[in-house]
Amino acid sequence: MKQPLAYIHPEAKIAPNVVIEPFVTIYKDVVIEEGTKIGANVTIFEGSRIGKNCNIFPGAVIGAIPQDLKFAGEETVAIIGDNTTIRECVTVNRGTASKGKTVVGSNCLLMAYSHIGHDCEIKNNVIIGNASQIAGEVVIDDFAILSGSVLVHQFSSIGSHVMVQGGSKISKDIPPYVIAGREPVTYFGINTVGLQRRGFSKDIVDRIHQIYRIFYNSNLNNTSAIEQIEAEIPECEEREVILSFIKRSERGVIKGPTVRKK
Repeated sequence: MKQPLAYIHPEAKIAPNVVIEPFVTIYKDVVIEEGTKIGANVTIFEGSRIGKNCNIFPGAVIGAIPQDLKFAGEETVAIIGDNTTIRECVTVNRGTASKGKTVVGSNCLLMAYSHIGHDCEIKNNVIIGNASQIAGEVVIDDFAILSGSVLVHQFSSIGSHVMVQGGSKISKDIPPYVIAGREPVTYFGINTVGLQRRGFSKDIVDRIHQIYRIFYNSNLNNTSAIEQIEAEIPECEEREVILSFIKRSERGVIKGPTVRKK
């Protein structure tokens, strides 16, 4: 259903049951799949690919060109997965030649005034809090939650099932299953409540605890801590997820809390 006050480029591909409210502008080379609702004053630039049953609130801007001075007008895309909600005044930039695409997965919630920079990969079931700012080429894994006003440095990675405290400034990678907060951002424990809500058994949660006790509380360097984890913790999916994340981190992972000596 299209309101007469909306502008849709004739080359845009819009499913028949998409709801488009007044003062929406949709450029060419846009695809919007069935069941999606586009609120008033939304702008969707060329290269945008929006999935099924999404809900985009007033004032959002999808697919604008990257805020990257190296961008030279190359054809790139911004992809929004199915069942994702994009609240008021969110901005999602499209990709650059670096990766060619910015991706927001399915079942995500991007709260008001948040920004997703060029070439980011936001995976499924991610929540980005109000006014959080995600710089270019950041990767955020499944089920991560960023509270309000979080700033994420370019090229950073945030692991799956992570909870980040509001107002945090992230410049290092955050490994899976943990809570991160304070200033500067440090390991704050594992995300026990989130893991339990998502069906992780007590045994698995305890094993994750054991891994991070070795990594953050044994006074070992990262290489030695990984060796001890591999020697002491039985092989399992969670162990491999954690260790592979740490091993491939280019920015380095966040530190543990500093223990003050009496």
